[in-house]
Amino acid sequence: MIKTSTKAHLALLGANLIYGANFLIAKGIMPNKIGPSALVVFRLIGAGLLFWIIKKFVKETIDKKDYPKIILCAILGAGVNMLLFFHGLSLTSPIDASIISTSIPVMVLIFSAFILKEKITNYKLLGITIGGLGAFLLIWYGNKTEGTSSLLGNVFVFLNTCSYALYLVLIKPLMVKYNPITIISWVFLLGFIFVLPFGINDVLNTNYEAFTVQTYLSIGFVVIGTTFLTYLFNIYALQHVAPSIAGSYVYLQPVVSFILVAILALLFSDNRYKQDINLIKIISCLLVVCGVYLVSKKQNV
Repeated sequence: MIKTSTKAHLALLGANLIYGANFLIAKGIMPNKIGPSALVVFRLIGAGLLFWIIKKFVKETIDKKDYPKIILCAILGAGVNMLLFFHGLSLTSPIDASIISTSIPVMVLIFSAFILKEKITNYKLLGITIGGLGAFLLIWYGNKTEGTSSLLGNVFVFLNTCSYALYLVLIKPLMVKYNPITIISWVFLLGFIFVLPFGINDVLNTNYEAFTVQTYLSIGFVVIGTTFLTYLFNIYALQHVAPSIAGSYVYLQPVVSFILVAILALLFSDNRYKQDINLIKIISCLLVVCGVYLVSKKQNV
């Protein structure tokens, strides 16, 4: 019999493997086939409907005092987070985005210190400094390269990590108090209402006739895999592990992205992918991963 804690870690592993692949798959259809805002709208509609179908089997009433918290979580976790991520990814390289995303555990720790009053020790501070240096180096480098990197795109992705980290910290108490399906269903519905004004033009102006089978499969992966399954895995894990532990799994994402980009560079000899793998990015990745490791290891002691 598999232990509950083991299942939680397997769920986090699966979620972050999907996230790692998503950087490349979503990038492949943005912005040429579909705009980032339109993709976010489809993501919220598709996964939101799936969550509400499951919620039909969950009968639960939410206290009125908790609705402001849920609204804030919806704006951060299903609105600002997704818009910033997909707009950033559409501008920058999959590897840059995946490396910057590994700063999530550091941001979770910082927000936990202010909101949950978790003490930041010298050991954790060292991890935050090293990880922050790696993220800063990569964001700065995004304005100096001829590849698919982008300073603005990297900044958007970094702001996305801040939004998602704050969401993880704020959603944890709600996940404990209520059935996670109840919370995530409302988060997606309210997030959709928030995002629709930003994405309606993209949805209406998308050239659907230009869609290929690959386009539909990619959108399906983003909706079902990157959204429905990953959020399902994460809400299950958050019932059994701390937000900081859940966040620490993101260091797998750049590894997956590096491997996929390297394969594409070898198979198709695409110069864009070759330029996306260089010494600066490898150093940035190592710095961020080392910082995350120091923070996470200390918390598990």
